[in-house]
Amino acid sequence: MAAGAVIHTFTGSLADVDRGVYEELSLRVARHPSETDSYMLVRVLAFCLEWDEGAQFSEGVSAVDEPAVVIRDRTGRVTGWIEVGAPDADRLHRGSKLAERTAIYTHRDPAKVLALWAGKRIHEAERISLFSFDPGFIDDATGALERRNTLTVSVTEQQLYLELNGSTCSTGIHEHPLA
Repeated sequence: MAAGAVIHTFTGSLADVDRGVYEELSLRVARHPSETDSYMLVRVLAFCLEWDEGAQFSEGVSAVDEPAVVIRDRTGRVTGWIEVGAPDADRLHRGSKLAERTAIYTHRDPAKVLALWAGKRIHEAERISLFSFDPGFIDDATGALERRNTLTVSVTEQQLYLELNGSTCSTGIHEHPLA
């Protein structure tokens, strides 16, 4: 954990009907001093939307060699490389070579994020997707963030329903292929 990081806890449930994933959640998230609430919330949502056995958070924005969320199998092999925000092309290239699945979740304008990678060398870019949310969704949801959080994440037909500390909001999950 980075020095000066603030710990946020998230307890609740995940019901991803689209993938057939139903889990009780108990997450401890270290928020780096330079990390925004929006970035942290997208990290939590990416963790939920990509949840698989072996999923874990890295050290967030201070992690140099790992994505925001990494998924490892029982042998320690990286099977999922999940980035948040707008990582550089070299990170995506490396992640795509290491993992079976590479994905990016962003709270930024997806057209601007995709433009950052145009013409860049990214291993098997056609297998990588950028996921975004409806405009305003992340801003609305961060207003309900606290240090100790209860959340319910439900996904059905690419629609995400979030209950965070009694506040509810929903969004489409929009997929943008890199190539």
